[in-house]
Amino acid sequence: MIVDRHTPADLFSLVPQSLLGFEPELAQLDALLDDDQLFQAVRSDLASRAPQSRTRGRPGTPVEVVLRMLVLKRLYGWSYAETERFVSDSLVLRQFCRVYLERAPDDTTLIRWAGCVGASTLERLNERAVELARQHKVTRGRKLRIDSTVVETDVHHPTDSSLLRDGVRVLSRLLRRAKRALGEEAAQAAALPKQVFRTRMPSVRRAVQQIHRTARRRGEGAAEELHRAYEKLIGVAEATQAQAERVAAVLKECTEEEIEHLTRGFDRFLPLMKRAISQARRRVLEGGTVPSPEKLLSLFEPHTQTLVRHKAGKPVEFGRKLILDEAEGGIVTRYEVLPEPGPDHLHLAKSLATHQERFGRAPDLLAGDRGLYSAENEQAARDAGVRHVVLPKTGRITAERQAYERQRWFRRGFRFRAGAEGRISVLQRKYGLNRCLYHGEAGMQRWVGWAVLTSNLSKIASTVAARGARRTCGPA
Repeated sequence: MIVDRHTPADLFSLVPQSLLGFEPELAQLDALLDDDQLFQAVRSDLASRAPQSRTRGRPGTPVEVVLRMLVLKRLYGWSYAETERFVSDSLVLRQFCRVYLERAPDDTTLIRWAGCVGASTLERLNERAVELARQHKVTRGRKLRIDSTVVETDVHHPTDSSLLRDGVRVLSRLLRRAKRALGEEAAQAAALPKQVFRTRMPSVRRAVQQIHRTARRRGEGAAEELHRAYEKLIGVAEATQAQAERVAAVLKECTEEEIEHLTRGFDRFLPLMKRAISQARRRVLEGGTVPSPEKLLSLFEPHTQTLVRHKAGKPVEFGRKLILDEAEGGIVTRYEVLPEPGPDHLHLAKSLATHQERFGRAPDLLAGDRGLYSAENEQAARDAGVRHVVLPKTGRITAERQAYERQRWFRRGFRFRAGAEGRISVLQRKYGLNRCLYHGEAGMQRWVGWAVLTSNLSKIASTVAARGARRTCGPA
């Protein structure tokens, strides 16, 4: 049953006041999380987990405890287990998370509840955070800077041999589980010999090791040997695929819950295994190429894309491209995980329209890097009412354009744009935006949403706390 809150208790009254209390930023964050719109949005998602969870069942973890612990987790970069441990051991964090003297929810409970908060809900939470930033005068929407970055998926460096090895490993594991679930009698009745459950991992390991050794060599003989090693690896993968298809066909006729779970596993990985085999055959054996949108880079995160960034030390990244809009005050007003990697300038119109919707007016200053420039974007921004459009022109520029970009207001605006790199760096280093640890495309959107939400709330809290400290201290 959905429970809103524990019975309130003031833990700070149990010990001397001089020993306990929130630090200023945490006190402001505590007040922000009391916002009813944030609470109700999360409550709605948690209540959708089961049809009657609003009124029936034993009391669950209160909604405000879940919200505060999930924010705290991203605020300090803890794992779920660390969040449980630190909240359990600290009276200050117990009071902040509204756990009081109750038992703190364990890490598995937090994981389940976190999965209930959807990506669309996190977008609404971030919209509310922007409203709170306006109410506290942290930002007024007078400036807007736009930039893009890459959020890496949690995958190893993709190669054809590693994809095939992963596919054989996963299908072999499913075959072992299917053998135990069916039992000998059911397997015999379905005419499944013992060989159909055979694991081919030793053969795969030898083939992959041979590929790695041969790939370091040069010459015509090495190329032929590498070709033969890949033929052997692909043959082993095809044999494992054939075994899995035969067993999966038998499992589909069963209705037990455990077997249905195995059937879903085969349905998920068999099509990906076919793609990996076809890709390896096309690229290695036939010497062809696979267009980037068609490439499979991971069996576990198939939505991963190849992003050529030309950055020092990391020219190519594997993940998803992200657009971030930031207003003055360090508030991220909009984020979007792009469905396809492409030029940034296509997204400026949407960023500008969203800013006008959130603040009721166009920004006085719009800044971006060269990737956002186009003559159409520059004119559209001016038509929308932007006074200063700072978009450096790409390619060879005329003397007139050069003089335009050397104006003082343009150079000051471009320095403001450089702050977007700092905001992205903070999101990556402090809030985990460098690598997504959730699964799937929806998980990517949820991971980004929690990072941006926590960053915005933390920025509002720190700004309001610093403002209060200046008022208390007075002028020097």
